[in-house]
Amino acid sequence: MARLGRVGALRGWLMSSVVVLGAGAWGTALALHALRQGHQVTLWARSAAALAQTRINPRLPGHDLPAALRIETDIFSAMNGADLAIMAVPVQHLRNVGSNLPPMPMLLACKGVETSTGLFPSEILNRPRLGVLSGPTFAAEIAKGLPAAGVVASADPAVGTLASAALSGSKLRLYSSDDVLGVQAGAAIKNVLAIGAGAATGAGLGENARAALITRGLAELSRLVLALGGRAETAAGLSGLGDLLLTASSQTSRNTVLGLRLGRGASLLEALAESKGVAEGVATAPALLSRAERLGVELPICTAVAAILDGRTSVSSAMTYLLARPSRSET
Repeated sequence: MARLGRVGALRGWLMSSVVVLGAGAWGTALALHALRQGHQVTLWARSAAALAQTRINPRLPGHDLPAALRIETDIFSAMNGADLAIMAVPVQHLRNVGSNLPPMPMLLACKGVETSTGLFPSEILNRPRLGVLSGPTFAAEIAKGLPAAGVVASADPAVGTLASAALSGSKLRLYSSDDVLGVQAGAAIKNVLAIGAGAATGAGLGENARAALITRGLAELSRLVLALGGRAETAAGLSGLGDLLLTASSQTSRNTVLGLRLGRGASLLEALAESKGVAEGVATAPALLSRAERLGVELPICTAVAAILDGRTSVSSAMTYLLARPSRSET
């Protein structure tokens, strides 16, 4: 992979305006990061009035919102004059929020699959000058300014340049890709696999089981990426292996924590009631399986997770099912 743009040149160019659409933890963290890069930043959300008054986002505790961060409730006012829009709303709300927006370069920072269609974010909006941002990046660490790396995938190199100008710096290294569907596939399936890994841990099945789930989960991720026309290096890169390792091995992950609760005996409703923010893997699992079936791709771990989520099986029964599958070569 090549790094986006020439860093020296990009640092010498001040983008006039960046708008972040969606004030969840991830959107707020990206807004704070872009502000630190020296850009004019606007954060839009339906709840923006409360954020503007308190300058505190309960979804990202411990990070006050600086006065320099403009906060807007009207999406068209927020986008007026912006050079780049970063879309950070949950995937299930993406169509409603993004369908009628004015034409401009847009970076999709949401991960998942639309439940009603099985489409990835770039397919939902299907507009020119579009890119997707992915990689192993927890919102709280980006907000703190801790080091991280990610990937921007776009069919339009100019979008990658804009994204790098907005977000690249000494704490965040971005790489470029044109494997748009492959990057999004990894970003979606890792949330489902993280629920499975968390469930195994919560059920007390041991570290061996968790490691096996993550490793074989990577095989499922790779098969899906390739079936969508993506590349093997995408599956092995930041948006695939990197994001899977982070999400499935940390209790900072909402999907892993939800899996932990399920493994300890909670129902899905009980686990969701305790969740802070959206665990995208819940909605993604059945939609992703439907798309994989149309592609002829077998995803046994994701199938087991979906069965756990809808109450058709227990965690221990799902593990028994996975271990009892016919022997085969490790591919």
